[in-house]
Amino acid sequence: MFSLRSLSTILASLSLTCAVTVSAQEGDFAADNLENLKQDVLKLNRDLLVLEEDLLFPAQSQVAVYVSMDVGHFFDLDSVKLHIDNKLVETHLYTEHQKQALVRGGIQPLFKGNLKSGDHNITAYFTGIGPEQREFKRAATIELKKTDEPAVIELRISDSGGKQQPEFEVIEWPAP
Repeated sequence: MFSLRSLSTILASLSLTCAVTVSAQEGDFAADNLENLKQDVLKLNRDLLVLEEDLLFPAQSQVAVYVSMDVGHFFDLDSVKLHIDNKLVETHLYTEHQKQALVRGGIQPLFKGNLKSGDHNITAYFTGIGPEQREFKRAATIELKKTDEPAVIELRISDSGGKQQPEFEVIEWPAP
């Protein structure tokens, strides 16, 4: 049985061999065959990428984590560390451009992976500059009951005007 990597290598070698053979021929017939061959190779490559995605991240074990942020008056985000079941799975340092995109309503994909069905502890650690320009580090946790459906988690940073403090939430989106 071939792996996806070996299939991709075989496909690439085959396409190069065919391209060299076809380019050696003359006339419009060869050019048409070459163009058709290129289109077939592109379609096969696209199909292989979809197959690889399905094999690496099957829907029943898939979990995706996103970061969002509202106004950002009380917190200037520097980094996020994501732990699943007390194991560090992702760290991201934010550029000024990325922070501005989040404040304007963007949602950043932070992590995509697989989890077995069952109970999991997801904790996000947020680091940045808080009120009065002090270093600020907070954590937010959720207990995820993973089922056979894909799980989508949002790490939400928002301002609490009443408390004059940032708030950090971990929210599970409903299954589609």
